Order: sequence, then C-alpha cells, then structure tokens
Amino acid sequence: MSDQAHLNGAYYGPSIPPPTKRARSYHRHGGGSSCNPLSCLCGCIFNLVCQIVITIIVFIGILVLVLWLVYRPNMPKFHVNEAALTQFTLSPNNNTLYYNLAVNMTFRNPNKRIGLYYDRIEARAEYYDQRFATRNLETFYLGHKQEKDLTTVFSGEQIIVLENDDRLKYNSERSAGVYNIDLNLKLRMRLKVGWAKPKYKPKFECDLRVPMSTSSGTVSSVAFQRTKCDFDW
Repeated sequence: MSDQAHLNGAYYGPSIPPPTKRARSYHRHGGGSSCNPLSCLCGCIFNLVCQIVITIIVFIGILVLVLWLVYRPNMPKFHVNEAALTQFTLSPNNNTLYYNLAVNMTFRNPNKRIGLYYDRIEARAEYYDQRFATRNLETFYLGHKQEKDLTTVFSGEQIIVLENDDRLKYNSERSAGVYNIDLNLKLRMRLKVGWAKPKYKPKFECDLRVPMSTSSGTVSSVAFQRTKCDFDW
C-alpha cells in the first residue's frame, strides 16, 4: 500500500521560470528578426535604382552596337606622298636650325556613311622631339570615300637644343643626306553621322625619312618613300 500511495501521489518539482523579455518579444512578433520600415524602404529604393541603372547601361550598349553595325566607323587615313628638304642646317654656334621642308599629304575618308569635317589642322615638324615649325592648314569637308591632297611648306629658322647623342645623329644624317623628321597632325574634327555631328580631337604622327634635295637632284641615293601616318595615343 505504501508503494501504491507513492506512485499515485502528486510530484512537486522546481518551478518554471517566467519567459525573458527577448523571448516575449520573439513570440509577440511571430518569431524571427523584425525589419525597420525605414530600412526596408531604403533597401527597396536602392534595388530599384540599381535595376534602372543596369537597364539604362544595357540599352545604351545595345544602341551603340546597333549604330556601329549600321555605320561601321573607321579612322581617317593620312599619307605623306612626297617630302623634300632643300635646307636643313644646324648652326654649331647658336643652335639655330635653318630649314626648308615641303610636304605633300593625302587626307582620306574610308567611311561609307560618315562624313568628316576638318575644322582645324595643325601640322608640327619636329626633329628628335624638338619642334622647329608649325603650320595651320586649310579646313575642308570630306564626303564618303573621298580624299584630298594638301601641300605645305615649312621654311624659316628656329633655335633647337639637341643632346650630345642627338647632335651625333644629326652629323651622321647630314653625311648620309637623309634626315629623320616627325610630322605631327593635331586635328579638331566633326563627324557627320545622320543628323548628329559629334566632335573629337585625334592626333596622328608621321615618321619621315627625308632626303636632302638640290637643284641637280637628291644628295642621297635614297628616295623618299610614301609614308602612312599612325594614330597617336
């Protein structure tokens, strides 16, 4: 009987502690972390802005690709057909260069659907990074697949200071009768693409080997070779 009374009697264990504030908050909001309305709004706006920006970038990329496929733009082409020196003397006393350089160039537009406005053409003649002459050439418009020849003359005198190595090169070229002269073109252009006329300012460099000429012919046996001008980055 004593054993049965023990089994049927009530059991009094330790009391259950009340729920903490954090637990009450958890159950009150249905579990999980809460979202601040202002933070949620800012996050939604940020995501929307990102989507709009990405859409605009993709649209611009597709538009540029379509325009490129339609117009197939190509860089203008430049060649120096002829170049002749009748004077190129560097004074050993005062570093004065006396020069007379004639250059004939061809400007070509290789594009089928793009016209080229040459609003400014600045031609610079340099000798071992020393500029000794500058000329502004006439401006013009080149239509599709058109080309134009221009001739200019650089004549005068200019003080240039050559380093010892460059002075030795000058003496060597003077003996050979052929000079390494750079012709740089600094351009201000407009493209005629349909109704639009975007502007850009490219630069081109022409590395020339110019023989000295006299009234009886060239001093050197080397003749001038037609030279392509390269885009100057």
